Amino acid sequence: MALTKTVETQFGITVSNSYIRVEYPALTKDTLSFHVRMYASVSKPFFDEKVFSCDYDILGENPFKQAYKYIKSLSE
Repeated sequence: MALTKTVETQFGITVSNSYIRVEYPALTKDTLSFHVRMYASVSKPFFDEKVFSCDYDILGENPFKQAYKYIKSLSE
């Protein structure tokens, strides 16, 4: 699973149709932490990375689905 979006890097470069992927989920009883990496294409190394944390529902969907749902809810 991944998302695509136009992203502006910290250096002011715009990357159209960036491949955005959740990686390295870490769980506690009620917290989900994960990395979001952005790629120019699937076969290229990532060019940006952010770390997020959100509430985790142990009885809910799998951690990756919960992470994607959370990042889709963000304004950025």
